[in-house]
Parts: sequence; structure tokens; C-alpha cells
Amino acid sequence: MRRKLAMILAALVVLSTTACSSGTTSATTAAPTEKKTEASKTEETTTAAKKISEAQASGSLKGKKVAVVRNLAAGDHTQQFLDGCVSEGKKFGWTVDTFVTDGDDAKAQETVAQVIAKNYDGLIVSHGQLSYSYDMLKPAREKGMAVVTFDTMPFQGGDANGLLLEGVTSTAQNDQALAELSLGHMMKEFEAKGGTYPMKVLKTFMGPGVPPLDRRNEIYTRLEGEGKIKTLEVIAPSDSANARGDMTNKTAAILPKYPEGSVDAIWGCYDELAKGVLQALNDAGRTDIPMYTIDVSNDDIQLMVKNPKVWKSTAAVDPKLIGIVDTRLIALKLLGSETPDYFDLDANNIETTQLSADTTMNDLGKIIKGWGNAEDPKGALYTDVIKGLYAQ
Repeated sequence: MRRKLAMILAALVVLSTTACSSGTTSATTAAPTEKKTEASKTEETTTAAKKISEAQASGSLKGKKVAVVRNLAAGDHTQQFLDGCVSEGKKFGWTVDTFVTDGDDAKAQETVAQVIAKNYDGLIVSHGQLSYSYDMLKPAREKGMAVVTFDTMPFQGGDANGLLLEGVTSTAQNDQALAELSLGHMMKEFEAKGGTYPMKVLKTFMGPGVPPLDRRNEIYTRLEGEGKIKTLEVIAPSDSANARGDMTNKTAAILPKYPEGSVDAIWGCYDELAKGVLQALNDAGRTDIPMYTIDVSNDDIQLMVKNPKVWKSTAAVDPKLIGIVDTRLIALKLLGSETPDYFDLDANNIETTQLSADTTMNDLGKIIKGWGNAEDPKGALYTDVIKGLYAQ
């Protein structure tokens, strides 16, 4: 039931956004009971914000131990996420221990089991697989640990239509929005050059079974069905622990099949895959195929600036903000406050023309409107109580 409610609310957000973008407005008069409900929600929001503020000021949560397990390769995107968790945890007087398991699912499960055995108060897990996350995290909840996940869907039975593990908040980037921004900019530039559909695209992908990439793929698949995209080839890594190098080799092997003018674009569903593709393009001296991607890091920014003819844009969410939000959710859980089952963070598109050689992740807030803003992000209205996360 909770999952269905979250899906209904998500649909309402989409409808609201669509209505705004179309320039149409509608007004309704709230019934007295509805007004009372809104007032109640406002009071709950204020209470949550107050609890966060008081906990930081009074040190009421001081001494708590929280573990963060990141099942991705080490890199500056991962480091930004971890920095968000650690810096926010310090405000509460916590000990925050971080573990990076390099996309090794066996290692991730073993690490989480060790964390649970060591009696941490809270646990944040990033990028666990659908197939095992429920069983992996169930012992943590049975011990009463506060659990928040990022890009990890702990559904019963490893079934995407199953029930979310009770008491867990599952956070994610708004992956559909990321794909819409990335693919939308790709099509916009294609149209500006006078291109006619379908676009001939080399697609990078890893899955199915990787929830964030599967969600991004929904938008790509829809555009295929609409006749906007024709996929020439799917480039996917066989070795997730060395995805970048693997993608370089696989792209190098297929490029000779596609002479200049035969490919309209490359879509990078995940920046680590895209960087491998870029290396192969550079090795082959190919600057004729523009690339549009998702996710960002300091490394990405430098590569975009150095390769403006190829890497045109990337859609992303501030990874440090993700870590901050996940940590505040843990705080609310430890304080006994209401927390949502699901929470999505809003996305932005970053064009290479907006960047310069000295741009870093820390500068994006000055360049991209809304980047890293700790205000209530549009499109994330799963529950009004969540606004309490953004009071600081």
C-alpha cells in the first residue's frame, strides 16, 4: 500500500509539472477538511525541521554510529557522496564510517553483514542490487537500525513489484528526469542541425537489473517506440569492476563499422561508461559523434572542457547533496519522526559551453540554477514532512 501511495503521488507530481510547462493553470477551492489537513501537514513539517535543528544544537543524537556502504568504484563522484554523509553526520556529533565495495556485490553483502554485527545505529547503503538488497537489509531492520538506501531497492523477493522493506526510506535521483534532460538536449541539438528522425544512436547500457539505469532506460525505450531513436548498437561492459576500460575496448572494436556521418549521437546512461567511450573516440581521432550523458564529477567536467566537440552535456544531481539528504533522513528516523518510503532528488542539465577549465563541482551552484540547493526540490513532493530535511 505504501509503495502504491508513493507511485500515485509521483504521478501527481508529473501531472503538475506537465500542467505548468504547458502554460495552463487550474484552481480549486479546498474544503474545510482539506484545509485542516494542509495545516496539519505544515505543523508536521515544522516539527520535523525543529527536531533536526534542536538535535544539531543540543547534541541529543551525539555519539551515534552510522555506516555508509557504497557499492560503486572509488572516484570523485563517490567521494562527494561520502563527503555529504560525513560532513552532515559531524553536525550531529556522529561517528560516520564509510566503506567502498567497488561494485563487487559479494563484497557489498559481506560488508553490510559486518556492519550489522557491529551494532551501528544507522546504515546508508548505495547501489545494492535488487536481487539481494531486501535479504541483505532485513537483519538491520530486525535489530532496529535506521536504514536509508540510495539507488538500492530492497523489495521483498527481489521483485520490482514487491513490497519495500518496512521502515526503510529508498532515495534516488529522479532518473526519468535525468534521462529526459539528457535525451531532450540530444534531440534539440540534432534538430538544430537539420536532422530528421530517427536519430542513429550508439547506446551505452549496463543491465537490466541496475535500478537507476533501468529507470533511465524507460525514457530511451519510449523514444525508440516513438520513432525518434534508432539504436545502431548497445555497448555494455562485461566487467563492472573495470567498466571504463572495458567500454574503451568494446567501443574501439565497433567504431570501424561506423564511418563519419553514419552515427548521429552517443547516449551515455552513466558517466563511467561514457568516459570509456570517450577514450576510444580520442584514440581513433573521432570528433564527429556528439555524446550526451548522465552524472557528473570533477573528472567529467575536465573531460567535457577538453573535448567540447564530443561531450556536449550531462544531466546530474549533486552527489554531495544526496549524501546530506540521506544522512538527515537517518537523523529523523533516530529521532522517531515520520519519514517517507521514497524520496527522489531533482535533476539539472549541464552543458559543456557553461563550463571552463577552472570549473569544479564546488562551482556548479554558481552556474546551474538550483544545483546543490538545500531547499525543497521541485518534483520531490512525496510527503510534506520531508521539507524538514531542508531547514538547515
